Amino acid sequence: MDSTRDLLVALARRHAFADLGALAPDPEIAEVCEFGHRLLSLDAEDFAAEARVVPADLRRRARACHMPQTPREQPRGALESLRPAYGLLLEVIAVRWHRRELSPMIAAVHIASEYLPLLAFEPQLGHAGDPARWPAGLSAAGSRFGVIGDRECDHTKSEQSATNRTLRVSAEPAEGWRAYFDRQHSQVAGALGVCVATCRNPCTAMDWIAPEPRADLQSRARTALAFAETPLVRLRHAAPVGHGFGVPSPEEVLDAWERSRAVLDKNPIGTSALKNDGFPLPGLPSLFSAIADTPIEPSTLLTGVSEHIVTLLERQP
Repeated sequence: MDSTRDLLVALARRHAFADLGALAPDPEIAEVCEFGHRLLSLDAEDFAAEARVVPADLRRRARACHMPQTPREQPRGALESLRPAYGLLLEVIAVRWHRRELSPMIAAVHIASEYLPLLAFEPQLGHAGDPARWPAGLSAAGSRFGVIGDRECDHTKSEQSATNRTLRVSAEPAEGWRAYFDRQHSQVAGALGVCVATCRNPCTAMDWIAPEPRADLQSRARTALAFAETPLVRLRHAAPVGHGFGVPSPEEVLDAWERSRAVLDKNPIGTSALKNDGFPLPGLPSLFSAIADTPIEPSTLLTGVSEHIVTLLERQP
């Protein structure tokens, strides 16, 4: 029995929640494993699913990363602040790296890149891009934000469609709300970054932000957009050459990150990626912190789930 328990404990410490759940000696442990697997898989729709056997603190921290499934759902989770979600993303990236699960690791990096402009906007918005709380200034006189077909606007057609939708989606039924987040919210994040950082024909959409904080936001948003174009993020779309299924090797990931750091080293925000902060991709938490204008560190949520499972296993007869 001790050898079996040792195996299960080892799986828990490796965050192998799916494997452990299949071998779990009782339903309570299996339910906690399912909770941990949702977190590791970044299944943000289901972070708030009932899991009564999970300690309340872990459930509360998971709900902070949850994406509301209706326009009026409370609490607002990741629409209130993206900072807990980015902490979880960093923890997932580290866990995937240590387990050499590099394809899902790069997928997590890609998700982080898509919403990074919203992390930059959070200090100005006072929330994390909640469509129910957009500032009226986005639609002020002279604004092109959300205007479909305006050729003076630097947004792509898909970004114009997404920004138009985001201004009215909070009045849609739950099905429309969920469809918007599945397909368009990340495009709104990028569109906001374009508005404040790279637009060649600025309109009044950003005039609700005072000049000094807007200049700071411009630098942080520009770096967020640049991160999405780095060699590291581009690994997500790399052709499957030399790997069979296109999974990069650890050496390729580190090489891509070093080249990405060099690309980002253009301003004080991007230079933060050069810090050696002890992360598997050195400087990534420092970069996210600089873009957010507040410290963002890897969470301990997955570790907390693992420790709770170990406690439950040690109680087994």
